[in-house]
Amino acid sequence: MTLTQHEFGRDSEALAAAYLKQCGWRIVATNQRTPFGEIDIIARDGKTLVFVEVKARRSRRYGSPKAAITVGKQRKLSLAALHYLKSSRNLNRPARFDVLALGKSQAEPQIELIKNAFDFIQPGG
Repeated sequence: MTLTQHEFGRDSEALAAAYLKQCGWRIVATNQRTPFGEIDIIARDGKTLVFVEVKARRSRRYGSPKAAITVGKQRKLSLAALHYLKSSRNLNRPARFDVLALGKSQAEPQIELIKNAFDFIQPGG
C-alpha cells in the first residue's frame, strides 16, 4: 500500500520522535504551529531546547533530505523558533537547530541526525 504524502510525513515525524526518545531526549511538542510556520519537533537534549526539522525522502530522485533545508527554510524556522521562545518565556534557555534526515528507499529507514545543522538567521538577515 502506498502512503499519501501527508501520511508519509506524519509517519516520518513519528519515527523521528521515537528515535529522539531512544537517544534520551524529551519531546516537548510536535507540529508546533506559529505565525511564521510549523516546527516539526521541539525537544530537550539535556538543558538545551532543540528545534528539529524532519526531512524524509522515499528515494534519492530529488536529492538527499538534508539538501532540502534551504536558506529560506532556515530563515522561516529561525522566526518560528524565536516566536516559540518568546511565547514560552524560554529566551534565556540554550537552543539549537537540528535536522533529522530519513531515507526510506531501503527496507530499513536510514536515520541521520545533524546537530547544530544551521545557525539562527536574524529577521531581514
